[in-house]
Amino acid sequence: MAGDEEAQLLEGSSRASGGQAAELQAEPPAQVKEIPAAQPLEGLVRAQGLTAFAIAGYAVCSSLMLVVNKVAVVYMPAPSLVLFSQLATSALSVWLAGQFGFVTVDKLEQGKVVSFLPVACAFLGAIFTNIKTLQYANVETFIVFRASTPIIVSVCDYLFLGRELPTASSWLSLFGLVGGASIYVLTDSSFHVTGYYWVCVWFCVFCFDQIYIKHAVDTVKMESNWGRVFYTNFLSCFPLMFTGAVGEFTEVAWTPASIAALSVSCLLGVGMSYFAFLCRKLVSAAAFTVIGNCCKIATVIINLCIWDRHANPTGIIALLCCLLCAYFYKQAPLRKPQPV
Repeated sequence: MAGDEEAQLLEGSSRASGGQAAELQAEPPAQVKEIPAAQPLEGLVRAQGLTAFAIAGYAVCSSLMLVVNKVAVVYMPAPSLVLFSQLATSALSVWLAGQFGFVTVDKLEQGKVVSFLPVACAFLGAIFTNIKTLQYANVETFIVFRASTPIIVSVCDYLFLGRELPTASSWLSLFGLVGGASIYVLTDSSFHVTGYYWVCVWFCVFCFDQIYIKHAVDTVKMESNWGRVFYTNFLSCFPLMFTGAVGEFTEVAWTPASIAALSVSCLLGVGMSYFAFLCRKLVSAAAFTVIGNCCKIATVIINLCIWDRHANPTGIIALLCCLLCAYFYKQAPLRKPQPV
């Protein structure tokens, strides 16, 4: 009897273990069940939505900025004062928002100041050479050279920022952008090539601006995008204090129209600073340059709609071709690290 009981116990034990084994085979591993397959997709959608938001915000602000600045300078012929007011308003408003807890703003730190000083210098250098270019060359000449900058920036992206070179279709889009801009200006009766010196200086400064600011945005750790806005605008204010901005304050006529135009340009400047840095963080330097070119083309179209000077049908088609080429441009991905 004892042997029979032991046999029954062993049989029951084997059945139980066999049942457990069958259950283990029937059920997938617990760790497979716990992997949420939707999370990567949700993260991708969220990232794409943020990028679209940044591009749309920057495109609206940039396209309107040139028109608003033109109106501001007409009512207040003091460009240094207008620029200083925009930078100071952006820095002060962001700092106050940070003090009241509405946004997160990085405090001034020596390491970050040193890293963002070249950003401020590149930013002001691009603006100064842009003004000198428009002083000695017409707008059409500037548009052609501006349209060609993504080609150089794409190469610099590859050399300095770890990006792949653009694909064949993207290269075609970039050259199509230059071709469309060239056709537009050649159909303009007022086109003439002048001011080569300042155009070349602006071209070099602008390309450095695009590459270095992207490098700073990627490498300097900031608590928020508002910190980049504050640092750049705050540091850019000081050189302008020695360029006539303070003297122009007492020379201009402060009328309701001039105050309104200046106020709108300052508010738009805050939005432009924020969206520009957010966009630089999310896309490559070359892609950001292409977006900027699209904004300039959009500004030209807005000007054609507002003012009495209209382009001919060929010129309008050329502008639309520029926008189409920009649409088909795809930013180059980061290069994969080489195996050691």
